[in-house]
Amino acid sequence: MRELTIKDAINEALHQAMEADPDVILMGEDIAGGGGRDEHPGAMDAWGGPFGVTQGLATRFGRDRVMDTTIAEAGFFGAAVGAAMTGLRPVVELMYVDFAGVAYDQLLNQAAKVRYMFGGKQRVPMVVRTVVGAGFRAGAEHSQTLYSLFTHVPGLKTVAPSSAADAKGLLLTAIQDDDPVVFFEHKRLYMTKEHVPEEAVPIPFGKAKIVRAGKDLTIVAIQRAVQFAQEAAEALAVLGIDVEIIDPRTYSPLDESAILTSVAKTGHVLIVDESYPRCGLATDIAALIADQGFDSLKGPVKRLTAPHTPVPFSPPLEDAYLPLAPKIVAAARALLRA
Repeated sequence: MRELTIKDAINEALHQAMEADPDVILMGEDIAGGGGRDEHPGAMDAWGGPFGVTQGLATRFGRDRVMDTTIAEAGFFGAAVGAAMTGLRPVVELMYVDFAGVAYDQLLNQAAKVRYMFGGKQRVPMVVRTVVGAGFRAGAEHSQTLYSLFTHVPGLKTVAPSSAADAKGLLLTAIQDDDPVVFFEHKRLYMTKEHVPEEAVPIPFGKAKIVRAGKDLTIVAIQRAVQFAQEAAEALAVLGIDVEIIDPRTYSPLDESAILTSVAKTGHVLIVDESYPRCGLATDIAALIADQGFDSLKGPVKRLTAPHTPVPFSPPLEDAYLPLAPKIVAAARALLRA
């Protein structure tokens, strides 16, 4: 089995989904060369979005299915909702999740509610691909991890893969789903590699992944925090602490059973996420464990998140902002001592 980066695994998933279903279309800013494509031969595939994820798709499938949009998210998100309601399966790119506010009404009050308000008779099979994450020195307006804003909304499904194989399989499932899905891609994970099946094998939603089995401490890690948790687990193993790492992968639906089963085994839990602590995914998972897994606990439920501040632009401050492996090691040792 060959190795792919997350970036290339997502590109392959889009290729395979578009080959299999002519109703799958792509919409987004600069995904097919931008405004200068007609004046400059070859420009049609020069961009592929801000990180080049959709490169090659416009050449393969044409501009009727890979469409550059204007810089007007409210407009093309509304168009995508309408396209989905008429039978297409649009995959819409929101360049950075930080721009979500511009198109939030189309997701919050339209895409998420149509099936419910039409008594289940109308589908909205659309996917929103968007980029999240700090650590890229991109400043406060291009570095947030706002998945909790979407997970909070009934009717939206939310996905945040941490590996290439998961990114491909989960995106294939998202495109086939008859409900709107928001698919978060961490910019600092794009170039990480792993073995990825060549076949189009969807991965079901609502099924967490046990990244590492252990018996002393459960770490529930969200997206890039999985990488930090793996580094921390190696350091903790040297100290004789056996860590289990759970990657939920999807947050609506959430695999509550996998999390509670792990906590029942270890009795100790640390939840790691780089997003804000107030009303975030780490807080939600902590509440779940306190509510349904309290009898399994041998100590308090602990969270390790970014502080409740904007993402700093200063490189040293940005590094201090993130829940990096040394912080996880320290938090785990303190939890087990307590």
